[in-house]
Amino acid sequence: MQFLVEELKPFIDARYPTLSDSAHTLVMGSSMGGLISLYALIEYPDVFGGAGCLSTHWPIGEEVLVDALGTALPSAGRHRLYFDFGTETLDANYEPWQQRMDEWLRTASYREGRDWSTRKFEGAEHSERAWRERVPIPLAFLLG
Repeated sequence: MQFLVEELKPFIDARYPTLSDSAHTLVMGSSMGGLISLYALIEYPDVFGGAGCLSTHWPIGEEVLVDALGTALPSAGRHRLYFDFGTETLDANYEPWQQRMDEWLRTASYREGRDWSTRKFEGAEHSERAWRERVPIPLAFLLG
C-alpha cells in the first residue's frame, strides 16, 4: 500500500492528466485483491474514495478478519464500496462472511445502493473469466 500511495500514484498523477482527488481515485481487486482493496480504503481513506471487492476471500481470516475490517471502516458518506460473490467453487463459501460485512456497513451508516452494494451472482465461480464478465457492474457503481 505504501508503494501504491507514495510512489505509484504520485508518478501517474505527475505524468498523466488524472483527477487525483479521492473522489476520483478507486482501487479494485478480486479474491485476496478484494481484501487488499478494502484494506487500502481503510488505511488511506483520504486517498481512495472507493473500493471494488470482487469475490472477497473472507475465509482466510473468518470472523476475526471481517470484524477487524468492519470496525475500521471509514466514516460513511465519502466512500463507495462494492462487494460481490458467486455461488460456485470457492465463492460458494463467501455468503455468510459477506453478510457479516454487510452488517458492519449498516452499523457504520453506509446506505445500501448508494454508498455500498453487495451482489450475488448465481452460477458464477471464483475465476478471472467470471470477474471479467461482471467487471462493468462494479465500475458503473463506483464511478456512478
